[in-house]
Amino acid sequence: MVVLGLGPSGRALASRLARRGLEVVACDPAPDRRWTPTYAAWADELPSWLEPGAVSTRFRPRVRTRTERVLEREYVVLSTARLQDSLRLDGVTVLAQRAVSATAERVRLADGTELRARYVLDARGASLDPARAQQTAVGVVVSRASAERVLGGSWLMDWRPDHGAAPGAPASFLYAVALDEQDTLLEETCLVGRPALGMRELRQRLETRLAGRGIVLSGYERVEHVRFSVEPEPGADEPGGPVAFGARGGLMHPATGYSVAVSLREAETVATAVAAGGDPRRALWPAPARAARRLRQAGLRTLLSLSPAGTVAFFEAFFDLPVELQRGYLSERADPARTLRAMATMAGRLPLPLTGVAVRSTLVELASSAARPGR
Repeated sequence: MVVLGLGPSGRALASRLARRGLEVVACDPAPDRRWTPTYAAWADELPSWLEPGAVSTRFRPRVRTRTERVLEREYVVLSTARLQDSLRLDGVTVLAQRAVSATAERVRLADGTELRARYVLDARGASLDPARAQQTAVGVVVSRASAERVLGGSWLMDWRPDHGAAPGAPASFLYAVALDEQDTLLEETCLVGRPALGMRELRQRLETRLAGRGIVLSGYERVEHVRFSVEPEPGADEPGGPVAFGARGGLMHPATGYSVAVSLREAETVATAVAAGGDPRRALWPAPARAARRLRQAGLRTLLSLSPAGTVAFFEAFFDLPVELQRGYLSERADPARTLRAMATMAGRLPLPLTGVAVRSTLVELASSAARPGR
């Protein structure tokens, strides 16, 4: 097996394949580079094999739309360093090389080396393209004690409009999570946009929001910048190409930007299939998973169509759903029936104009998807 890319999805894939006794070559231009982003997930999304030490904090976060509530579902922030170290590459041949071309069974590296494999698995992430929807965010790390004194704890989404942007400007929210016993990440986030909000705008919003709540930044805080596509790489499913995995292959939830937990889980799915002589592409994308992906893509289309006020109303209705329906939409990637039930229940609770947006978006997306080859 050849795995391209050693971010969280690629490293998990190489690690689980090697544990099955398969011969694995992993290619990455900087395989020893330490990861720096913050990764988080719902606790029930994580695979059972993940080492407990990879989890740094656990809590039930709050959300604020037009009202405030505590979510009845445990959320975790991962220790980036311990996660990386736990995905061991014992038995994996690691090449510090960039792939310049790849097919289903061959890879050509920048130094001219050509590799042949039973399967080539591409986990290099999705490229940034302004034509595809992106998520952006700017965050600062402050002391946990000072953040909790002002904010009262962790927030998954705080949509209050105290960020100083003009009325009618694209929406953003505050994401505030404890990283460990000492530190908290405070992040101004544009959930999805085409184009998404820029870093300068997000930084200004963050500073305005925090200052209004009594947190004045010194300018010396550790800063985190986030920008990634929430849609997969175009052509990733084309016949004859490598098996796309992780964000590159559509494992990212297009309406939330979460991909790490599902990539960890599905790494084992791929390893199990390959070890048994099966097709990893079929294992990753059975018909129910493809159907659920189309429905999730409709959810993204809805979010991109909403006004700022409509976005807040949308999440007010979403977090009013029973937790099982929330979980079905956010985490059950191969259960289209539950995904559709969550969407239908939501549509019935939204204000009538927003229901129309959601229904039209779903119909347009399903029609568009049906017209694409191979769908």
